[in-house]
Amino acid sequence: MALRNLPPYWLLASATSVFGIVVFGGLTRLTESGLSITEWRPGTGSFPPRDETAWEEEFARYRLSPEFKMLNSRMNVEEFKKIYWMEWTHRLWGRVVGITFLLPTVYFVARRRVSARMAMNLVGICGLIGFQGVIGWWMVKSGLKDDLLETGTHPRVSQYRLATHLGTAFVAYLAMLWNGLEILREHRLLRDPEHGLKLLETLRHPSLRTFRRSVAGLSGLIFVTAISGALVAGLDAGLVYNNFPWMGQNILPPRREMLDPFYSHTPDNQDLVWRNMFENPVLAQLDHRILATTTFTAVLTLWAYSRYSPAVRSLLPKSGRMGMLGLVHLVSLQVILGVSTLWYLVPTPLAAAHQAGALALLSGVLVLGGRVWVPQRTMRLVRNAVAQAQGQAQGKSGSLVGQRGPDAMMRAKIARPVSA
Repeated sequence: MALRNLPPYWLLASATSVFGIVVFGGLTRLTESGLSITEWRPGTGSFPPRDETAWEEEFARYRLSPEFKMLNSRMNVEEFKKIYWMEWTHRLWGRVVGITFLLPTVYFVARRRVSARMAMNLVGICGLIGFQGVIGWWMVKSGLKDDLLETGTHPRVSQYRLATHLGTAFVAYLAMLWNGLEILREHRLLRDPEHGLKLLETLRHPSLRTFRRSVAGLSGLIFVTAISGALVAGLDAGLVYNNFPWMGQNILPPRREMLDPFYSHTPDNQDLVWRNMFENPVLAQLDHRILATTTFTAVLTLWAYSRYSPAVRSLLPKSGRMGMLGLVHLVSLQVILGVSTLWYLVPTPLAAAHQAGALALLSGVLVLGGRVWVPQRTMRLVRNAVAQAQGQAQGKSGSLVGQRGPDAMMRAKIARPVSA
């Protein structure tokens, strides 16, 4: 593989690793293993306990946590090791992601193997990965405080911090995926610049403007829906109402449950609405249902528009149509996973698959966007390649004419009649 092709495939491999750690992080939370390590040691934390004495010391620190006191007071060392290894693997995986991204970035930037713009993107992703590590500990630390138990009986991390942690992971993943796919797309277009220019000009047709903007809006909607799912997970809101589409006897739960004054922190209840939106499990689940239903409807509507609008159907390339159909399949699967997770009281396999489905759905809309959006830089590169190819063709043509000139003159002299 040529060195110039390494950056995109390395970016896609890094994105795959981040996808995996997101799913594994969900499993760590679902198995209640995330609070088993009560310290953050970025360096020495890479090494687990090596003997029974070290295990007893680690277990003693865990016994001081609210989770042990309220949920696992009968846990022994052997049981503790199971949840410890889950969290330790999650943290080690995060370190591996950081190292395997930072070192190649330093190499590619130092050796000028990437453009200045791509170098800035890579450095930005490195910053996101480092920031993600800090947010991870910030999140875990919130679950080690007793004050979080004042409004409940189950020790858990802050749903705000969990949503921030998951959102940052999503952004890092999407940045890797987008940049990797963008480089591959540029390489593919530059292999046949004339065909590539025709494709890009077709995608920039005014009749596709609404479709392109809709894909961008859909990306934001899917992201917001996924983050609302993090709030549901942080509040254990999936255990509140376990039927669908009903919530109890009606589509909507009782108003008193949706806007409970218990969650307000002010005497005049000015924060009643937003506090309940982010802290009340009932309203958090309802919000997620509404966002998920809206996302499902929006995807199907956009697919119908791409299929039954004559202008869009005639202009949208095959890759765009396939991407749109793939998005329909992904959102349908995600709805099935979400409803099944609710019906079966959030079993670990289904819940983890539902979280993976959210990231897969985001990947699908990003891939679709990469097939229909036309960045200015890509258009400029392809136009320059076409102009360069035309210039080379004209140069060859002129050279051939120059080579034929003397021969033509000689033939003319021979053919000219001799005067008497």
